[in-house]
Amino acid sequence: MKRLLFAFLLVLPIGALAEHIDVIEVQLNEGCSVPEYVAIKDDFNKQWGSKIGYRSEVLVPIQSTNLSSLFWVGRTENAAAFGKAWDRWRDDLANPDSVASKLWARFLKCSTNIGRRGYDVY
Repeated sequence: MKRLLFAFLLVLPIGALAEHIDVIEVQLNEGCSVPEYVAIKDDFNKQWGSKIGYRSEVLVPIQSTNLSSLFWVGRTENAAAFGKAWDRWRDDLANPDSVASKLWARFLKCSTNIGRRGYDVY
């Protein structure tokens, strides 16, 4: 019985079970504070992300080789869900009156993106 269960687990599509993490390294622009950036993140979660299954948090390094950057960490159920969220974000930016465009303007005023990485979490 154990062998049968083990064989079953081996053939499961592991990729379908992986959460996807979107990591964006940012530096705050002059005049923007961590609480201001976190407020934008909170509005993003409430006004946009929660509607499409994307949730985010901000990591502020305490011990690191790079203490000048913050890290935006967005999470989706899987890579496919991230792709749909990305498509929606990009498409929404085409409308200057959209929630995404208004949030993006706030992000640009407050921060500069340094790099972006994506990870599957098993």
